[in-house]
Amino acid sequence: MSLWGDIGLLRLALLVLAGRRFWVLPLLPLLWLGFQAVRLLVGLGEAFDPGSAQGTLIGVPLTMLAVFLGLRIIAGEIDGRSLEIAYTVPGGCERVWLAKLLASWLLLLASELPLAVVTYYFFTGPFPWSALYGALQAASFYLILAMAMATLFRSEAAGAMGTAAILGLNGVITGFGQNQIRYSPFWNPHADPGTDPSELFALTLQNRVGMVLAMAAILALAFMRANRRERMLAG
Repeated sequence: MSLWGDIGLLRLALLVLAGRRFWVLPLLPLLWLGFQAVRLLVGLGEAFDPGSAQGTLIGVPLTMLAVFLGLRIIAGEIDGRSLEIAYTVPGGCERVWLAKLLASWLLLLASELPLAVVTYYFFTGPFPWSALYGALQAASFYLILAMAMATLFRSEAAGAMGTAAILGLNGVITGFGQNQIRYSPFWNPHADPGTDPSELFALTLQNRVGMVLAMAAILALAFMRANRRERMLAG
């Protein structure tokens, strides 16, 4: 397929996911930073350090946007009664869903840039730029997880509840950022600068590689479920 055709497909995917004003979505996570700024102004919180950039300031709002987008990739077609059309697309239904997944990821990337700029200038000052990858990793994981959960339950609402339960459990286990567990999508190597550098590198490598493998496995399972045409269209 031509380059312009691929770009046109991505644009159509964005329109299906978020409507004609899809360009507004990357700016919505800035509301979270506005909320944090108000908390600081009224004295309800302490100033953020550079270690907070990856999780609290960038990763959290980016993940919320990712969950919204992930729920709509496949389950949006189920709720909109248009799933059967996807099965008739030349090249296979995966082509449609992969286009939506890529479009969603590009929206996350576009959203991370203003979040990083505002965080840099108004909250933390210079922070490790590898924190941007960490924040995007968490958002990408929950993008795919939300898509899989919504596909499993064949509903955006049920998928949202399942994803929220897993996200909440992750928050409880990690103490909402207080405990760093290397198997968590939100693993933040910058949260504890006192860790031995060699040990920190090993833990970070395990986390990054492990999350890539986990995302690939969840994506494969989601597509396997979605390809069960009769079951997906039943009811």
